[in-house]
Amino acid sequence: MSIRNLQYLFNPKSIAVIGASNKVHGVGTTVLNNICAGGFDGAVYPVNPKYATLAGLEVYPGIAQLPVAPELAVICTPVATVPKLISELGERGTKAAIVLTAGLSAIRDENGVSMRDLMLAASRPHLLRILGPNCVGMLAPRIGLNASFAHVNALPGKIAFVSQSGAMVTGVLDWANARGIGFSKFISLGDGADIDFGDILDYLAGDPETHAILLYVEAITSARKFMSAARAAARSKPTIVIKAGRVPEGAKAAASHTGALAGSDGVYDAAFRRAGMLRVLTTEDLFDAVETLARARPLTGERLAILTNGGGPGVMATDTLIEDGGTLAPLCEQTMQKLDAVLPANWSRSNPVDIIGDAPANRYVEALEILQEDPAVDASLIIHAPTAIVPSTDIAKALIPLANKSQKNVLTCWLGGSAVARGREMFSEAAIPSYETPEKAIRGFMQMVHYRRNQQLLMQVPAALSAASSHDVSAAREVIRGALTAGRDMLSEAEAKTVLAAYGIPVVETRVVASVEEAIPAAEAIGFPVALKILSPEISHKSDVGGVALDLDSSTAVRAAGTRMKERIAKLRPDARLQGFTVQGMARRPEGRELIIGVATDPVFGPIILFGQGGIAVEVTADHAIALPPLNTVLARDLVSRTRVSKLLAGYRNRAPADSEGIYRTLVQVSDMIVDLPEITELDINPLIADGNGVIALDARIRVRSIVGNGIGRLAIRPYPADLEEWISWQGNPVMLRPIKPEDVNEHALFFDALDPDDVCDRAFTRVGSLLPSQLVRLTQIDYDREMAFIACRSRADGSTETLGVARAITDPDNFTAEFAIIVRSDLKRHGLGHILMDKLVRYCRERGTKRMVGETFKSNSRMIELAGTFGFELRPTQDPKIMLMQLDLTMQLS
Repeated sequence: MSIRNLQYLFNPKSIAVIGASNKVHGVGTTVLNNICAGGFDGAVYPVNPKYATLAGLEVYPGIAQLPVAPELAVICTPVATVPKLISELGERGTKAAIVLTAGLSAIRDENGVSMRDLMLAASRPHLLRILGPNCVGMLAPRIGLNASFAHVNALPGKIAFVSQSGAMVTGVLDWANARGIGFSKFISLGDGADIDFGDILDYLAGDPETHAILLYVEAITSARKFMSAARAAARSKPTIVIKAGRVPEGAKAAASHTGALAGSDGVYDAAFRRAGMLRVLTTEDLFDAVETLARARPLTGERLAILTNGGGPGVMATDTLIEDGGTLAPLCEQTMQKLDAVLPANWSRSNPVDIIGDAPANRYVEALEILQEDPAVDASLIIHAPTAIVPSTDIAKALIPLANKSQKNVLTCWLGGSAVARGREMFSEAAIPSYETPEKAIRGFMQMVHYRRNQQLLMQVPAALSAASSHDVSAAREVIRGALTAGRDMLSEAEAKTVLAAYGIPVVETRVVASVEEAIPAAEAIGFPVALKILSPEISHKSDVGGVALDLDSSTAVRAAGTRMKERIAKLRPDARLQGFTVQGMARRPEGRELIIGVATDPVFGPIILFGQGGIAVEVTADHAIALPPLNTVLARDLVSRTRVSKLLAGYRNRAPADSEGIYRTLVQVSDMIVDLPEITELDINPLIADGNGVIALDARIRVRSIVGNGIGRLAIRPYPADLEEWISWQGNPVMLRPIKPEDVNEHALFFDALDPDDVCDRAFTRVGSLLPSQLVRLTQIDYDREMAFIACRSRADGSTETLGVARAITDPDNFTAEFAIIVRSDLKRHGLGHILMDKLVRYCRERGTKRMVGETFKSNSRMIELAGTFGFELRPTQDPKIMLMQLDLTMQLS
């Protein structure tokens, strides 16, 4: 379930308070008083058989005695009463309830079923939505609703705050009131038994009263649902999250380095980043981010100019900017000359631009105008320290008009107390981000930078991989099947490398032998020098027990090394079975960098991919970054860029750059492997050697397990659904029907340009000249879990493909209704392609359990109406006399 009936929670016309009372400090007393005092103008029905009146209202003995079914109920009664009350409310017709009661999971009935499960079972037949249990409640200040036991009311505003922690709810509410910060919604999730973060994000994404969303997260329960909702919300409005529990107690012992390195907080960080959200670390940063993101214009770049009337604050701001990974704008020569003309001779002549402490208001204005005209400046920060020469209010009055009309962001820092307070207020009232210290101002700017980067991950188009992305999936599956059949959950090193090779990942030549004597001819066949490694299912990290010998240049050296290894294993690990050895050729890469690529399985978000500096000290260096699959080249590049070793890969001194494209390709190949082979639970490629000539895997380790089904559900983000690809014959030629891909963006632009303007108008109900790059990306980079676009495409003579038509369906979060649209290239109409695309779309929606399809078309579009009629769509008029509604009930059995 998702947004169904949430309108009754957030905008009810009537409320029942079940368990209302007049007990001092009682929850039922507080909730009723809060609702009455908040200004809610709907009907309020207290329910409690012990009272006749409360707060001047008639009290009803039970739900059955209420004059009408309340749209929302707030339950403040003991645990054992909750399931029965939910059942009664559902039968009466109530569609939403807030359960403040705690402890429902701990108490069970005589059959051992928890009160929580009984409550949910009672709600489902009636589609009654539940906020809580164990929550503080919910506030909707714009309608005067305070359905909570919070100690203060919330001010109205445009920010929605959602928290799993009740203490954070009351604490943040108190903190925000003291600072005059208002809210559109203030929501305590509590245990989230029914309504969770995904539901709330889906609702708030479409809420016109909410301009920014703040989340306090302790744990996510439904990763796929959360990621889809978060990505949709973050596309439409700033979504900022603070996550508790950043420092893990320590990773559980794992067979792979990746399992040891991938703490749960790092996975959450990767998820928030992939969703386009901004993560902050403190409550203060949370609201500072709103100050910045809700008021600032989107950044077009990351270069900052600092304008200050004092050298010290400018230096402090610069230090913070560089330490946080920011960029100081390089001022061009023309800008320097213009500044020379308006500033005193002793100005700093650099960025930060120190305009000297005696600067009058016009000096600020002239300098800011010049900086804003510099093409190398993407945003400006004004720092003002109070002086006795010019009142701060004069400077504010002069700067505000310029800042408001500027196309580039202007941030301000008013350094001081009462002397600059009014200036700071004036900028705040003008909706211009304003801060108290240079450090806070820089953190605000860097929040904009990080948010921009995360948004770019949603909007960038990945480059299509070469034909190397064709994998021998069956060969890899055969290896895994053999290990599982033998009762093993760890592949041997040779088996692991066979799987990697099946996905096109270069591996060093490796041979498996049963004894030291067999290792000698294997080494001779490969060619000296070689590496010798033990083969034992009980020993994952061979170097820890001296189970690796490198650069063996003769048969004698191989025999001696193998003998020593046997003796050492017998002494250090008598429990370990020595099944033999692997013999490998030495990969001579004198300029190679040791990297690690790994996979682990997170209990919440499923498979995750790790990249970083490799080698035997990988846990010590702790230089790694995490991402969620599936990856493309853009996401792989971002993953690499978040590590320190990425700077070494770029080359330094006389060392040539490493093959970055080879690294990105390997990451995408590993991602494909994880999508295709759900049996893999852990993987290490360590080290992966990278230099200017490419990459090669020297060692690999893979853990597997048996699974049922295709395993796609374990992924937090649904990958490209290749199973929906379908070849058909159209006009005697092969045509593929397949889901759209991000790589289709350029071809989609050509397709749109080939459409007749009248056809576009029939589809979009307005004249559209051309599509912006962001619109093209949005049309081709879709969330396959909620949206589908099938394209019909055929091959050109040069091997590229051309798009002939598109059928699109966007499903609501409940998978109840899918809005559809179809368009065929104008020169190809009237040849049956629209019918083919409609058939594909109807079959898809029916198979995924969607209840109905709806679409709109002009009454004059007779061909679309005829096509809809062929598939049984019902035609209905709309409020617009020119437009018809087409609706198909997908639950009806096909004749």
